[in-house]
Amino acid sequence: MNETSAKPIQSLQIASLPESVNIVERLIDDIKTRHNVSEDCFGNMLVAVTEAVTNAIYHGNKSDPKKYIEIKYKVEEGKVQFIIADEGSGFDYYNLPDPTAPENLEKPTGRGIFLMKHLADQIIFSKNGSLVELYFNI
Repeated sequence: MNETSAKPIQSLQIASLPESVNIVERLIDDIKTRHNVSEDCFGNMLVAVTEAVTNAIYHGNKSDPKKYIEIKYKVEEGKVQFIIADEGSGFDYYNLPDPTAPENLEKPTGRGIFLMKHLADQIIFSKNGSLVELYFNI
């Protein structure tokens, strides 16, 4: 079995604190190093996954430090899967404002899911939006 063959799902739990994003950044950097992920794919993973975690902290768990975000990840032959789950009630991921619409360009928020959709090779929302799966081909 080589380094990128099927691996078990790994898991970590982080508090709903802004500084917890640093843990996720280190995780993605470690995956890049261990599995020889290209710079382009690494950049896409870094932005998309940290956006998902940031959304979970601020929108899902409402920055409540007593609530946690669970991050599961799995590296398989040519693919990395991330599952990010928060303790929030979810959101309507089908009816989000278009961040590229002129009336939304100046807004400080609203681009995270747009970026995630464009940077990941596949994205799946479930549990009413409180769980997101991101897939990247490496």
